[in-house]
Amino acid sequence: MAKFKIPVDLIMSKLAEDATKVQTRAQKASEVLLDDLETALAQTPYDVVYQEDRVKLKHYRPRKECKYKTPLLVVYALINRETMLDLQPGRSVVERFLDNGIDLYMIDWGYPTRKDRFLGFDDHINGYMDNIVDFIREKNNVPKVNLMGICMGGAFSVMYSAIYPEKVRNLVTTVTPTNFDTDKGLLHVWMKQLDVDAVVDSCGNLSADMMNFGFLLLNPARLMIDKYVGFMENMDNKGFVENFIRMEKWIFDSPDLPGEVFRQFIRDCYQENKLIQSKLKVGDKLVDLKNITMPLLNIYGKFDHLVPPEACNKLVDAVASKDTEDICLNTGHIGIYVSSKCQEAFAPKIVQWLKDRDEDIAAPVKDEEAVSAKEVEAAPVKEVEAVPAKEVEAVSAKKVEAVSAKEEGVLPVTEKRAVPVEKEVADNIKTEAKSSEPVISPSAEAVISPSPPESEKYPKSSTLAKNSKKN
Repeated sequence: MAKFKIPVDLIMSKLAEDATKVQTRAQKASEVLLDDLETALAQTPYDVVYQEDRVKLKHYRPRKECKYKTPLLVVYALINRETMLDLQPGRSVVERFLDNGIDLYMIDWGYPTRKDRFLGFDDHINGYMDNIVDFIREKNNVPKVNLMGICMGGAFSVMYSAIYPEKVRNLVTTVTPTNFDTDKGLLHVWMKQLDVDAVVDSCGNLSADMMNFGFLLLNPARLMIDKYVGFMENMDNKGFVENFIRMEKWIFDSPDLPGEVFRQFIRDCYQENKLIQSKLKVGDKLVDLKNITMPLLNIYGKFDHLVPPEACNKLVDAVASKDTEDICLNTGHIGIYVSSKCQEAFAPKIVQWLKDRDEDIAAPVKDEEAVSAKEVEAAPVKEVEAVPAKEVEAVSAKKVEAVSAKEEGVLPVTEKRAVPVEKEVADNIKTEAKSSEPVISPSAEAVISPSPPESEKYPKSSTLAKNSKKN
């Protein structure tokens, strides 16, 4: 029997070939890493048009004429930064909105310091958010804004819309937790057992480093090992390296979280689940989800390990709106905004949804109240006796007072920024609404064009489920 011979020459040849490949890759990786890399975030031009304490309002410069009558305000979470929505040219939700003619505003919550420790839900929602919404309404001379919330910012937007429904025309929530009675995500399990009073009383604000480390521990194998192994394997790919560095810059650019916001979010939401039950109070105002009667679009990810679908999919049934849509995409918490596949389904869907509901601000004139030109011409003209000038001035003054009083029901404003009387009168004439009645919108059938087939609206590969209810 012949002895088995180890093919040493073949093995050594293979090792030499692999060594050559490694050397070539290492040389190329060195060239990539030493070259100038484009890793800047948030390059879309904007202006800061409002600031209160650390909180700023960004107004993005339009790329084309705004097509929509109602501006869109995006409310990001207080965790991480809103720059994720403008990660890079070509992978930017902000770009998509601007390219479609949306008048876009976004809240920058800034970097909380020790003086912000005691600011809670009341300060952020009834304070900063409400002041910003009033500023946008006054600046654009509109009674309502479109509101889009992301993660915790989505929860804030839900609370705001329930407290101030007269100021919100359409509500869009993305990866927004509203039902915290679930054990599907490890974060939910941890937060239910957390002694939040001990954490806040000892630490004050929750530090960014503590939050980042906690998020990494939710999936350490993937977030602390696989991710960096993948980077090592692709160091010779300049595009991959630039994208990787951008994401790392965004992940670790984390502001601290105000202590009282963290305390109330954990205790009232994660541990007592008050939001979905309409038992949550923001300041002295009850968050009753039945007050949400405006159209609602709710989007979330099937593979979201931070906000699982079970935490999001009960919202549409908890509100009183008859125009709701619930969409679950095959993606995770961040991929819904930055993945190339979701870029084709996420932003375009929101744009089309808002377009279909971008109604005229003025209420339509009812048929029975309309008077034709012929009837006006045919109506007999009565002779009227002259009225003294003093009496005319007195009557005019009373009418102006009455119109101003009416207007308070159509366009409420805060005491900080009163709208000029002339603007109030103009808005009142346009809406022709009584002070005790909301502005009547045209019927959905009259203003919404027929929707395209579902197969055209959403790529099958990116959409898991879609449910809607509508008048």
